[in-house]
Amino acid sequence: MIDYVVVLSGGMDSCVLLSDLVQRGKRVRAISFDYGSKHNDRELSMAAAVCREKGVIHKIVQLPFINELFSSSLLKSGGDVPDGSYKEENMKSTVVPFRNGIMLSIAAGFAESVNAGGVCLASHAGDHFIYPDCRPEFNRSFSDAVALGTGGKIRILFPYADMDKRDIGDLGRKVGVDYTKTWTCYKGGEHHCGICGACDERKYALRHDQGLDPTVYEV
Repeated sequence: MIDYVVVLSGGMDSCVLLSDLVQRGKRVRAISFDYGSKHNDRELSMAAAVCREKGVIHKIVQLPFINELFSSSLLKSGGDVPDGSYKEENMKSTVVPFRNGIMLSIAAGFAESVNAGGVCLASHAGDHFIYPDCRPEFNRSFSDAVALGTGGKIRILFPYADMDKRDIGDLGRKVGVDYTKTWTCYKGGEHHCGICGACDERKYALRHDQGLDPTVYEV
């Protein structure tokens, strides 16, 4: 019996979640998605590495149609990722239409197929409302829909729903996450750029201002 399928991007939040569950003795599998984002290659290599380290079976699902059909600066087919703070007017171009809905649907089907108890996503209280499929009301409704669509077998769970990104950063240190082996920057360069909204959030989460952030930034 598998306890949970973890949606694992390779970012800090999902890597903390995976490590947290494993440390608590939960039996997990991980699923990641290659959907054509500019930082997908960097993220997926981190996701694969943490799964190898934890001995977790890891599946990567190819979703090329997202990059081909959808419009977003986050995608390789889109424009430049904006620099600056994580505010709606600045970052709304990075919305990938219904991305979480698509990925969670696949994760739910996978979870039912391997007889898992549910799907875990590291969505948190600091998730930004510029992303409609990250909002609490979406999460609750989608979890209910998945339960209906699987005959009550699967629910989508959000263990960090009441935590913000800094809380998750602190938890990750307690469960032994090496943050140099996680990826956040939307631009997907050799190093984190240090100036996009995602990097700004990472600095806050990892207490960069207190000297606790091990990330190498270009700026």
